[in-house]
Amino acid sequence: MKNILVIGGAGYIGSHTVRMLAAKGYNPVVLDNLSKGHKEAVQGYPFELADLGDKARLAETFKKYNIEAVMHFAAFAEVGESVKEPSKYYHNNVAKVLDLLDAMVENNIHYFVFSSTAATFGEPVKPTINEQHPQLPINPYGNTKLMVEKMLADFDVAYGLKATALRYFNASGADDSGEIGESHNPESHLIPIVLQAAAGKRPSIKMFGNDYPTPDGTCVRDYIHVNDLARAHILALEKMAKDNVSERFNLGSGSGFSVKELVDEARKITGINFKAEVAPRRPGDPAVLVADSTKAQQVLGWKPEYNLTRIIETAWNWEQHRKY
Repeated sequence: MKNILVIGGAGYIGSHTVRMLAAKGYNPVVLDNLSKGHKEAVQGYPFELADLGDKARLAETFKKYNIEAVMHFAAFAEVGESVKEPSKYYHNNVAKVLDLLDAMVENNIHYFVFSSTAATFGEPVKPTINEQHPQLPINPYGNTKLMVEKMLADFDVAYGLKATALRYFNASGADDSGEIGESHNPESHLIPIVLQAAAGKRPSIKMFGNDYPTPDGTCVRDYIHVNDLARAHILALEKMAKDNVSERFNLGSGSGFSVKELVDEARKITGINFKAEVAPRRPGDPAVLVADSTKAQQVLGWKPEYNLTRIIETAWNWEQHRKY
């Protein structure tokens, strides 16, 4: 298996996966409508400007490049926006994915790697979250991802479409080269927001809540480097093709860091004492979200290679020299 269609491949995680696929000898093809992605991130790779819900263009692309597997990164992923505009999220994250899966079945493509999310679990009932944790999403974004996971299980039974769902925790960092990195508009992820404050692009950062039942009162999260996620996608694809089985994996470092700890580490790395303000809690923010990735380590042989310091260092390098 060599020819991989990466839908949403011009986005943050997609572009890092495209680069790693190529480095490992695969032939990645990018399909992206550029509503969120950046063509600069995938210069030099075959590129199709199209929407994931365009079945005719999908069929054409499958045939043109002799596609053997699909990786999907083209979801809308803003929790707050999903609450305000659920129709937009169900249309893109569910209805269009159904069109994509139908197109795959019609064109005899049997392997699918799906970017899912820790948001499918909702409020945690255990200190760390493994694959058996109840899936009870508390927002439309999490609902859409869980719906696709259920669709994939049904498509496996009915059509033999094998799929691996990878549930990310907090994707972060940038490629070591500094050539590609995280670039959202507007930015909603904590590490780039913190580093934009360090770079003087923001007057301060807000820490939402300091009265959580955590050691310092701020939320604790599990940060996982984007290249560790990209590597997991490739390992998942290879395992799925080898064993012809569908799987689900939680992907995180297994370590939690509070917002205050992250801010302190960013100040240390950048050497800049930027301003951090306490703000009221945001609705739906659990106190602690940490992954138990034991299954991925045992089944895929996957283990994160980047710690929080290195994550912030790569992100800071990107922020200082960003190209898009």
